[in-house]
Amino acid sequence: MTTTALHHTPAPAPEQPLPLRERLRATARHHGPVLAFYGALKLLGFCSFMYLLDSAGDFRTKNPRFGGGAHAWDVLATWDGWWYQQIALHGYDPKLVHVPGATGLITLEGNSAAFFPLYPALMRLTSAVTGLGPYGAGLLVSILASFVAALGIYAVAEWFGGRRAGLAAAGLWAVWPGSGVEWAVYSDSLYVALAAWACYAVMTRRWLTAGVLTFAAGLNRPTAAALIAALAVAALFALRDRRDGVLRPLLAMALAPLGLLGYLGWVGHRMGDYGGYFKLQSGAWAHSFDYGKQTFDVLTSVPVGHFAYLFAWPFADVIGVGVVLLAFALLPLLLRLRPPAVLVIHTVLTLALVLGSQQIFANVSRYLLPCFPLFIPLAVAMRRVSLRVQCAVLGLAALASGSYAGYALFELGVP
Repeated sequence: MTTTALHHTPAPAPEQPLPLRERLRATARHHGPVLAFYGALKLLGFCSFMYLLDSAGDFRTKNPRFGGGAHAWDVLATWDGWWYQQIALHGYDPKLVHVPGATGLITLEGNSAAFFPLYPALMRLTSAVTGLGPYGAGLLVSILASFVAALGIYAVAEWFGGRRAGLAAAGLWAVWPGSGVEWAVYSDSLYVALAAWACYAVMTRRWLTAGVLTFAAGLNRPTAAALIAALAVAALFALRDRRDGVLRPLLAMALAPLGLLGYLGWVGHRMGDYGGYFKLQSGAWAHSFDYGKQTFDVLTSVPVGHFAYLFAWPFADVIGVGVVLLAFALLPLLLRLRPPAVLVIHTVLTLALVLGSQQIFANVSRYLLPCFPLFIPLAVAMRRVSLRVQCAVLGLAALASGSYAGYALFELGVP
């Protein structure tokens, strides 16, 4: 009788995790070109912006709170930047104070409670750690956040069109209209960083990460309402399809709105009026939801050279109209790519919130920066051209952005 030997193939040994040094090198190889590309374009636009400020010199005659200062770079901390510095230094004292005898649009004194707390809190933390003043701390937070945002936008675009599309999208973030606030004492870069990575976390089904990032975004800007709704719809789709269980999507849905609702509730409680935040925005800044009436007025006035509408800033408003038309042109191209629901709803609701509000229309270009998914169709198209051509096109746009994305916003409008 013969016996047959049984031969067992040994199980493969588990892969050993790479040493820390190797992981850092791999990360640098993957993300380094994105950061370098964005940083080079942004620096080019920033220098162009500073040159225009210095050569025109108008900032020297303006109030340091409203687009003025002793040096060109002081402009970066004016307008909203002044309020953020005050919060970082002194905190909040929410109240509704009526202007004596006022009967027009502005009936309340401005109050820092109109500005959400995450960005000034990070300014204060950075100041404590580095010893920088509020200006330097705010600028540092914004610059670092802008690079994080570039990586998030890259990750979302790479999901659609690969590395070349991601690189183009990061470059578009550097030169897009409104990008002048990315390196300023403004909260926009921080919000876009949180929104981009929250959307990417939803796309890759990291629900708790998405919930935490959306919670933080709600502590940074009120338009986080669009991001909260987008996450909720995506989570409901996941629950319907039973892709990721029940607990994680539900926890993300529950966590996401707490930052926004918590801050609005705290402000209302301190004011003794739970609608106080919205009354402050309306009474102190004439900023309210008007279902698009003012936007329609601007869109029908600017093309015929009429500037009799509310808060007219002609040069900046022409750019704003161009941005709105560009957004409407890019939206159907985005939809053709069949993007995940989180990107569609976040983009459409952000457009609705911004364009449906009465506000200084010159701000539209920066208010629409969170609509970064609109970059994706252009980025996917740009992957077909060589990197040299991409650099040339975006480099020229970066030089021009010193005017249309920086100077027009801070000096020819009210950012």
